[in-house]
Amino acid sequence: MSKKEEFKLFVKDHPELIKFVKSSEMSWQKFYEIYDIYGSNNEIWNKYFSKLDIENEENEEVKENFSVSDLINMVKNIDLNSVQKNITNISKALGLVQSLITKDGSSSVNENTYTPRPLYKKFED
Repeated sequence: MSKKEEFKLFVKDHPELIKFVKSSEMSWQKFYEIYDIYGSNNEIWNKYFSKLDIENEENEEVKENFSVSDLINMVKNIDLNSVQKNITNISKALGLVQSLITKDGSSSVNENTYTPRPLYKKFED
């Protein structure tokens, strides 16, 4: 198996490396060079894995500490006037779309009911 294939398997085993590439902290080229020089079992990888482990632990702590009082505080901070304005705007937009749809439907009905005049008749007949 080539080094490239081994690196692909390494990345599949450690998907947390993707976050570093997406955040532009590292590139796949740099990760591959580190893998090529040090291999997969070196301590250099610990800083990439441990950093994400710490972030995951902090996120879990935040989720665990979320309580009913936090939820009540969030609800208290909601501006009901702005929510009502947004609902009104959405309602108007949906009404506009609905009116456009019904106009399109009614115009197709009118087109189907139109019958052209016979060719042999004149306007005055």
